[in-house]
Amino acid sequence: MTYCLRVADLPTNERPRERLLIQGAKGLSTAELLAILLGTGQGPGKLSAIGLGQYILQELSQHQRDPLEVLRDVNALDLTKISGIGPAKATTILAAIELGKRAFQSRPAERTVIDSPESAAAALSHELMWQHQERFAVLLLDVKHRLLGTQVITIGTATETLAHPRDIFREVIRQGATRVIVAHNHPSGSTEPSTEDITLTRQLLMGAQFLAIPLLDHLIIGNGDHRSLRQTTALWDEYPQGI
Repeated sequence: MTYCLRVADLPTNERPRERLLIQGAKGLSTAELLAILLGTGQGPGKLSAIGLGQYILQELSQHQRDPLEVLRDVNALDLTKISGIGPAKATTILAAIELGKRAFQSRPAERTVIDSPESAAAALSHELMWQHQERFAVLLLDVKHRLLGTQVITIGTATETLAHPRDIFREVIRQGATRVIVAHNHPSGSTEPSTEDITLTRQLLMGAQFLAIPLLDHLIIGNGDHRSLRQTTALWDEYPQGI
């Protein structure tokens, strides 16, 4: 694969910085975003910054994993092993990754109204997103759907966790919540519900009816994504919550 030596040699409308300003960051490839962080190129064959960004992703993909997944957990030693990446470039990349994690995982303040699966996922992302073990957590709300707090109920293995309706509702009642959203993560990144997920949701909906504490949703959280079982199943039609 051949790369031009300098980004400056590219037409203005093809340069990553200029394209970001015009199109926004979402319009850039991962290699182009890395190129902006790197500033300059080099490495094998005197690559441009974009070429070096592509080379980094190729090197990371040798782990037989998605290079973005590897990049999320990469450290300075891993990066400086790649030709063309010294301490300065490595620390710039690591700082950008950490800043992105903190921005994504920033949780809303207490008493924030949780009125959508997106806002619920944001409130729980710190506890659940990108965890290597499966975790089950609750989002505790008042009668106006304002956030009272979050609580991890159980932590399982890389493939499963155990959560019992008794433990879940005990915490809800102890915290004085009158509405609840439950969520768990899938370390695999898939948000497809398992048979066990559906069974537990059905049990929780029945318990919520009995206790008169509406269950607003059950979220499955993956790597940067989430699924609302309320929106994607008919369970809430089977067990109305009187909301």
